[in-house]
Amino acid sequence: MTGVPASAAGGSSSARRTGPRGTSGAAQEPVGRTNPGSAVERVAAERAATDRGTTDRGTTDRGTTDRGTTGRGSADRGSAERGSTEGGAAGRGGKIAAAAVNQASVWNVANLLTMLRLLLVPAFVALMLGNGGYDPAWRSFAWAAFAIAMITDLFDGHLARTYNLVTDFGKIADPIADKAIMGAALICLSALGDLPWWVTAVILGRELGITVLRFVVIRYGVIPASRGGKLKTLTQGIAVGMYVLALTGPLATLRFWVMAAAVVLTVATGLDYVKQAIVLRRRGIAERRAALKETEA
Repeated sequence: MTGVPASAAGGSSSARRTGPRGTSGAAQEPVGRTNPGSAVERVAAERAATDRGTTDRGTTDRGTTDRGTTGRGSADRGSAERGSTEGGAAGRGGKIAAAAVNQASVWNVANLLTMLRLLLVPAFVALMLGNGGYDPAWRSFAWAAFAIAMITDLFDGHLARTYNLVTDFGKIADPIADKAIMGAALICLSALGDLPWWVTAVILGRELGITVLRFVVIRYGVIPASRGGKLKTLTQGIAVGMYVLALTGPLATLRFWVMAAAVVLTVATGLDYVKQAIVLRRRGIAERRAALKETEA
């Protein structure tokens, strides 16, 4: 019987000991079997990975939320700052606009009438003294200029108070225009010999004195215009207007008595203003002393 070569016999033995992938039969694990330790480790690793992913997502979400909140806060602060800037700009713009309106309000109707009266003063003097000062025609034109000035004096104050057109310019220019046209008429009449100088001195002295008195007591208050003062102004205007016209006969006699009434009202209202100024000053001094005592107490 022929024997099997040792190599063949060894190969068969090796074949029996070697698995399909050339690994040892003892190391070979049957298909479908799993190492319990490895499975537990894989489950733990998967859970850890899942926990880390959840944590990472939570951190990311919190970061996104924080960034969103910060962004919104920045946007709100930016909006607030822009609002403040725009509000400040609007406030400055409003002040500039208000200043422009106040500046433009100088050229209102009331002030234009006052300016017209100021311009009529030299025109009146020129007409009054035209052709020697005794020409009835020139005196008629002078009377027209004087009448326009006196009428506009009534309207400009009424318009300023009714339509809120009172300005600093009007407060200063209006009394100046009144005194200027009246003073020019009185001086011209006295210079021409139509009116005694003492009448001119009494009327102008009273007007200038009361004006100075108003400024002296203005720290204590304002002396209000009285009905007597308004009647005095009206009577003066009528009397001076009648003297400007070249009147004769009964009208010439009438103008004398009208002027006499104007002089009486001028003196009476002047004394009344002096009395009001004294009372106003005493009251103001008493109030200041009382306030000083309260401060010291």
